[in-house]
Amino acid sequence: MARREICSSFLEALILSGIRGQMAPLSLGSMNIDANQLLEIRGEKAEQLRNAGQKTRDRIFGNTAFVRGVVEVSNYCRENCSYCGMRRDNRALTRFRIERDKIIRMIDVGLPAMVTDLNLQAGEDPQVIDEIVIPIVRYIRAHTKLGVSLSLGTLSASQYEALRDAGAFYYIIKLETGDSVHYRELHAPGTYEERLETIRLLANSGWKVSSGMIMGLPGQSLEMIAQTIKILIELPLAGVSVSPFIPGEETPFANEKPSEIDSTINALAILRIASPERIIPAVSAMSLLGRGSYVKALRAGANLVTMNLTPAKERNDYLLYKRGRTIMDQEQIQRALDEAKLEASSVSMSDYLFSGINKPMDRVGAVV
Repeated sequence: MARREICSSFLEALILSGIRGQMAPLSLGSMNIDANQLLEIRGEKAEQLRNAGQKTRDRIFGNTAFVRGVVEVSNYCRENCSYCGMRRDNRALTRFRIERDKIIRMIDVGLPAMVTDLNLQAGEDPQVIDEIVIPIVRYIRAHTKLGVSLSLGTLSASQYEALRDAGAFYYIIKLETGDSVHYRELHAPGTYEERLETIRLLANSGWKVSSGMIMGLPGQSLEMIAQTIKILIELPLAGVSVSPFIPGEETPFANEKPSEIDSTINALAILRIASPERIIPAVSAMSLLGRGSYVKALRAGANLVTMNLTPAKERNDYLLYKRGRTIMDQEQIQRALDEAKLEASSVSMSDYLFSGINKPMDRVGAVV
């Protein structure tokens, strides 16, 4: 059978498995052979793949998406990732740590009603853990019903334990690439093997873990992407993400080309079909790939949107890729949900992941 025909038959089997709720072994066993071809499909077949991602999500979650707020508490970082503007060698960046009381006042004033979870995010800055993050997590758990997720990089086992004891439940730690040599070339945190070990350690110690990949990184082949997708499917994750590569103006990759939107959306759809019950965000960087790209991610199976709540003074210096990034505020979130024909979930990510009800649809509903 020709490779084009193999890809077509695999696509049909993958789509049927997602729609019917039968995660057939074919979808995992054939991933090395065909995922790279699926990433390149366009036109009608691409629409079939994305529609299957959407139907897979709707079968589990209905027409709802979680709405999470994010506060970027610090842009200090001890790492030197080539793709990130907050890398330690960026001496031009004005560094900040938001005062603990400032964040608490924002929480006290009240967040938008659609926000059910709050993510505290920072560069890899160990100092911020005890001074800012742990006290805020404790405050949130004592005074609100918000679920708390964290994205703080690689920490010590004792710090992870302290954060968990404070009341956080969800830890975001990206793999970025599933190729160990490529990982090293990107100057990503630690080693590839250490990253995998940390993900498994967190999952085994009670955390719900989300990981993810960057599509379109310099030096990344389709085979690497397919391998990364396969690894992400097999890891013990509660959430998974696909972020497009955006060349950062203050990074060694400033002159590289950004990710291509169609392959990025295809990868998201594949991950949704292969992992129906996981939380998959439509990341804000999708908006930089063209008009409607963010909504395309929702229509391909994403079920999490994130509202940026970082104070304006600090926001522009949280330099993940470039200044002038898209900031998803309440109005933009609502517009995107409306265009994707989704409603905000009244149930938090925390309640969804820890409620113990067998069928997620039983505990996910729309805001009334």
